[in-house]
Amino acid sequence: MRNARPSDAPALARIFRESWRLAYTGILPAHHLEHEIQRRDATWWRRAIAAEHNLLVIEHGEHIAGYATCGRARGGRRDTGEIYELYLAPIYQGIGIGEYLFEACRATLDRLGLERLIVWALVENERARAFYVRCGGRATRKACVRFGNAVNARIAYEW
Repeated sequence: MRNARPSDAPALARIFRESWRLAYTGILPAHHLEHEIQRRDATWWRRAIAAEHNLLVIEHGEHIAGYATCGRARGGRRDTGEIYELYLAPIYQGIGIGEYLFEACRATLDRLGLERLIVWALVENERARAFYVRCGGRATRKACVRFGNAVNARIAYEW
């Protein structure tokens, strides 16, 4: 586990593309999904790496298997941290790597003095929801989020 480096940008763009297609095809409008994938190219990731202090990558051998971003919760209590994104390349899903990445985020948030944790997942993303339940999260509330012209429900998991 380590912080992302500029040289990671092409791998992060690939992981984003592959994981978003697996997770959100059939959930998000196709044009919105493809727009987000195209927008998050290697150039976008290089800028994000330069600006983001808590962009973590996890490696499997010599390959980046996934990434996560975390920090103070958006619109939440002052003592709450949030995992904004946690994605693994599809080939690495289901073998336990995600739990290591999740725990690295928790440790990062602990170092920031944030006692609570929140993660949002789309209701239709059953794989993500099951993952957060396995990690000990409990569903606490629902909200809606807009993707293009579509409105999707999401669930907050808290620890």
